[in-house]
Formats: sequence, C-alpha cells, structure tokens
Amino acid sequence: MKIEKYIRLIGNELLPNINLKTEGPFDPIIVKNISNTWKTIGSGNYAGVFLHQSNPKWVVKVYGRKPEELKREVEVYKKLGNHESFSSLIDHGDNYLILKRIDGINLFDAAVKGIPIPESVIKDVDEGIAYARSVGLNPFDVHGKNVVMSNGRGYIVDVSDFYKQGNCRKWDDLKTAYYKIYLPFLYKYHPRIPYFIVNGVRKGYRLFRKIKKGNI
Repeated sequence: MKIEKYIRLIGNELLPNINLKTEGPFDPIIVKNISNTWKTIGSGNYAGVFLHQSNPKWVVKVYGRKPEELKREVEVYKKLGNHESFSSLIDHGDNYLILKRIDGINLFDAAVKGIPIPESVIKDVDEGIAYARSVGLNPFDVHGKNVVMSNGRGYIVDVSDFYKQGNCRKWDDLKTAYYKIYLPFLYKYHPRIPYFIVNGVRKGYRLFRKIKKGNI
C-alpha cells in the first residue's frame, strides 16, 4: 500500500473513531475504538496501537497523552535505523507514528496465558539493548509489556523513553526474576498465572521503584 493512501485512512477512518484515556498514573491507556476497519492491537502508558485490515505489515501508534514525547520517539527511531531487535519508522504525523509491525505476544501476556518464554528471547533483548547504547541511546523502560516474542525471538517494541537519562533497572530486575524464579521453577511446566497476580506484581513493582527513588 502506498503511504499516501495509508495516511488518508488514518485521518478518515482511525483518528475520528478512537478515544484514548487513562484511569491512573500506573495504568496504561484505555482505548475506545468504534472503527470498522481498524483493530486495536495494544496499548501502553502514552499511546494505543492499531492495525488496518488492508496492511498487516504496518501499525499506527497514536499518542493519547504527552504528545510531546512523539518527537523524541521519532528521533530515537532515526538513531536506531534498521536493526532486527526493533521496529522501524515508516512515517509520522502530529500525534501518530507509522511503524513496521512486529507480530507476537508480549512477555506479560505470555505469563498470563502460560506460553513458555525461552532464554533466546532474553538474549535477543540484551543484544538490542547493547546496540541501542552503541548508537548513543539509553534503553529506558524495557519491561514485560514492551518486549514481544515471536518464533522464539525477542523484540523491543517501545523505544519512546530511550532518550531519557539515568539508570532504569526494569529489564535487569525482570532478568533476575527470569533466571532465579521463572527458568528453574516455571519454564518446564509454564502454568497460566492469573492476570490479577501478574498485574498486581507489575503495579507493586512500579510503586516500589517510585518510592525507592524518592527516598534516595
């Protein structure tokens, strides 16, 4: 599909038919989508992600809050260029990005659904993080909802915070839990873990880190 036609679809069929809101500081964007042709395939802290039925190779990330972050994310993608651990930027508008689609399941949902997470996923993400650092970025806010696995490979699908300074421990802490708890005790049987437990751990961890940061 030509980019001009795709942009018209965004303006005519997507943006007028979605509403993005949030209920709290630790909750992702809540998406209301009444479009007949665009499917909601994900949401994060700032944006929703949508797929048009006519083009499964691209997705549109629409910012629902902090639209100023969009410009920073564009610059991040320009620095990353084309690398196998990340998506790539196709085009962008005032409040949306058009990105190459990475089809798979994030680690959060994999834990809930009992889908095994192989060690190769963890190693792929480590390689992506190392590459991002090599081009002058700071891989910030890499966590279970921002990492997708597909066919045993791992991909980082949200790079919006890679411009930030400081040390983010989310991926290191997730890896610690993976190697100390998941791999030795859960991987072989990969049981379903109820959503409220996984989500409770996610919220509790974010609150813990925020409190600890405030006490430093």
